Amino acid sequence: MANKLTTQELMEAGVHFGHLTRKWNPKMAEYIFMENNGIHLIDLNKTMKCLDEATYALKNVVRSGRKIMFVATKKQAKDIVKAQAERLNMPFVTERWLGGMLTNFATIRKSLKKLAQIDKMLKDETFENLAKRERLMISREKAKLEKLLGGITDLNRLPSALFVVDVKREHIAVAEAQKLNIPVFAMVDTNSDPTDIDFPIPANDDAFKSISIILEHVGKAIEEGLMERKKDKDDANMKKEEEEKKKVDETVEETK
Repeated sequence: MANKLTTQELMEAGVHFGHLTRKWNPKMAEYIFMENNGIHLIDLNKTMKCLDEATYALKNVVRSGRKIMFVATKKQAKDIVKAQAERLNMPFVTERWLGGMLTNFATIRKSLKKLAQIDKMLKDETFENLAKRERLMISREKAKLEKLLGGITDLNRLPSALFVVDVKREHIAVAEAQKLNIPVFAMVDTNSDPTDIDFPIPANDDAFKSISIILEHVGKAIEEGLMERKKDKDDANMKKEEEEKKKVDETVEETK
């Protein structure tokens, strides 16, 4: 099991720092501990509780063989999210959320298919025989598609959950997930509305250290879920082999 974070570690990473009091969302009141020098401070005990609930649910999602899509387009979160998602082999969006990425997934699939066709074309000898202008246009289109869709190239069906950093910024992604009843896990700061988030994690979603510590902990939990899934599959295969061997042995005995 992933090492449990302490409130001290969260405090050192600045997870408790919210926004200026004048920028707060009253719906975050239950997660706010106090106000200090005009800034709301998040109750880290609540953060710990919410984080435990979220990681438990995320583990169950991946243990059943389903995918979690990570979404974070803000500068300080992009690299962290991309690194964790790639390590876990999960889809991610860190450039720009394309409207309809979930609700109009069939169109997105067409774009992914087009990207795959371009990749295939680039490996073909016929690409070299094209005019320089055509090669340049194709290369530019590939770069554009890769930038926008590079993190979801292996996604052949809708994800089973979304993990979002900054629900206010990624409100379109959250709205699409809600429309399709896809559960949303998210870091929620004091200026955001947590009411429509299935698993809100009250935390500073602006600081690099805060995002890092939460994402690393979430990543470890997902990794455990993936390992448990592998063990479940190995155990099932072993059981199947033992049953088949038993049947063969019984057939041999009957023929004697």
